[in-house]
Amino acid sequence: MSGDLGPRIAIRAAEKFVAEERHCDIWLFGDEHQLRQFYKASRDPYHQINIVHCTEKVTMDDNPLQVIRHKKSSSMYQALSALAKGDVEASVSAGNTGALLVMAKHLVGMIKGIERPAICKSMPVQKGQTFMLDLGANINCTPEQLHQFALMASTLVMKTNFKNPAIDEDESEKPKVGLLNIGTEHTKGTELLQLAQTIFAQEKRFNYVGFIEANEIFSGNCDVIACDGFHGNIALKASEGTARFIGDKIQSALKGSFMVRIGLFLIWPVIKSLKLSLDPSLYNGASLLGLNKTVIKSHGSANKKAFLQAIRVAHEQALQNIPQKISSCLD
Repeated sequence: MSGDLGPRIAIRAAEKFVAEERHCDIWLFGDEHQLRQFYKASRDPYHQINIVHCTEKVTMDDNPLQVIRHKKSSSMYQALSALAKGDVEASVSAGNTGALLVMAKHLVGMIKGIERPAICKSMPVQKGQTFMLDLGANINCTPEQLHQFALMASTLVMKTNFKNPAIDEDESEKPKVGLLNIGTEHTKGTELLQLAQTIFAQEKRFNYVGFIEANEIFSGNCDVIACDGFHGNIALKASEGTARFIGDKIQSALKGSFMVRIGLFLIWPVIKSLKLSLDPSLYNGASLLGLNKTVIKSHGSANKKAFLQAIRVAHEQALQNIPQKISSCLD
């Protein structure tokens, strides 16, 4: 209910998803009157979409701690309550990130051995994708918490149990993990990063490749990049801004001189292919790792295509039972 574009986007994405996945049901939590304005049961021939009426919604300006006490009838609270009770197996929201984190931690609970949930998102790189965390949930982190983040994301990369002997014996199969820093030299960075480096270097469940700088994020040299939420969020927003800047420059060039347009026309297939591979909609859906159940945060301004991707991420992680695999990794 509280995404930037309202419930219409979520409903259209849900309809598209159930057309693809006939063995999966979706529950829509929100004001039933508003939802019925957009949702037509005739477009859901298999009746996989259910509406759960909620009298309140969490706004982007709501205080997360106040929401827990005073908005228990909100769509976000009720959706997470259903997840905690086992009525659903994953939850997706485009609403208030802080409220989602606090509510999820309160209602769903944390995996034993994990101190804080972390926002983890896949990012397109030169080869495949890289998972980066934390992207804003934890402004300040201890070295031990950074280590926990790295273990959780490594499990997400592997989608399997680290106790598999074949994996443990083959170092090349373990995820490559780096620590975001201002330099690659082992003497660079804060005291916190120096302490974290010591812990990472002793870890046997992933391959620690050392410090990496921000200009290496998209190199593809790491499967996982660990950092605190302050620097991770800045890096993410800077990357998104750079992508928009390049897109705007290309659009401006299309309005240039006739010769420029001719040149762009000749290389348009390459530009189109690049645009498709870097489409941010394909990477929407950040995982709140560390919780006992799967919770996915969609970008607040996600369109139908992007929100559909967030649902797909939730579905995949529920099928893979990522929280349980993280718990097994810690055991």
